[in-house]
Amino acid sequence: MAALSDNSVGQESGPPAVVLLSGGLDSTTVLAMAIAQGFDCHTLAFDYGQRHRNELDASARISTALGGVSHRVFPIDIGSFGGSALTADIEVPKGRDESKMTDIPVTYVPARNLVFLSIAMALAETLDATDLFIGVNAVDYSGYPDCRPAFIESFTRTANLATKLGVDGNGIVVHTPLMELTKAEIIKRGVGLGVEYSMTHSCYDPVDGKDGGACGQCDSCVLRKRGFEQAGIDDPTAYAS
Repeated sequence: MAALSDNSVGQESGPPAVVLLSGGLDSTTVLAMAIAQGFDCHTLAFDYGQRHRNELDASARISTALGGVSHRVFPIDIGSFGGSALTADIEVPKGRDESKMTDIPVTYVPARNLVFLSIAMALAETLDATDLFIGVNAVDYSGYPDCRPAFIESFTRTANLATKLGVDGNGIVVHTPLMELTKAEIIKRGVGLGVEYSMTHSCYDPVDGKDGGACGQCDSCVLRKRGFEQAGIDDPTAYAS
């Protein structure tokens, strides 16, 4: 297993927070929001056995560009279990009807956000940070159970019961500022905060021969396209189709 990557990229000035940063549109917007609120943001990405590294490269660029205090890439091979089109030799669905994106698709990675938030909480304890940020969304999403309010509420209760930081009465908070926003609203918020979305990567299945360009047909690309269209903002993404 590769060693944990830790790159200091910013300066401390406010209360610490851990921000899960995948390199995609949503997590980038969340980072911009947290920084605007005055948090010193320690960004955390995961090398979990995903089928491409585009999002990991993007997360490092974004943390530096937006002013993260540190950026870490944590290696954890949950992909070795398989069971997802994002980690195994399973075809990524293309061209799905948006009205059917409320079921749990094959791109769901088993227990991913549960694992990620648990590791983020461990990092937060070492930083004495009671604030975690994650870009989950219950409006424009692909049916993942770990993107729902009930899961976040349950995890927050568990974190306050299972950690020294929580038991000491500090009050751990898991911030989900995108939970009730449409993709168009998320994009508008980000643009208002100066986010350059050309830095982000959302595609589940980048196209070979196009420098890892977006396929344009997976669920993530479809939702991203529609978000920019409904926001009335030019989409900087180069799609294959």
